[in-house]
Amino acid sequence: MTKKKARKPVRYRTIKLKLTTRQKRSLENFCRSRGTTPTKIIKKSIRPLLDNYASSAPSIPQVSANQLKLFGTD
Repeated sequence: MTKKKARKPVRYRTIKLKLTTRQKRSLENFCRSRGTTPTKIIKKSIRPLLDNYASSAPSIPQVSANQLKLFGTD
């Protein structure tokens, strides 16, 4: 029989985030009502935004010259 190849461990990075007291209380109440944790809620919320950019950087939208004239700059 062949042995299965050992999986490479996943490396996690820490990100700090500041919330107001009201935002924290709202997050805790939301999690309590859903029976989950704040970490799982945050990860689930940002996953769709991050999945498409794992290997490449997003392109920066170009501003046309006509749009700059709206603000009086040349």
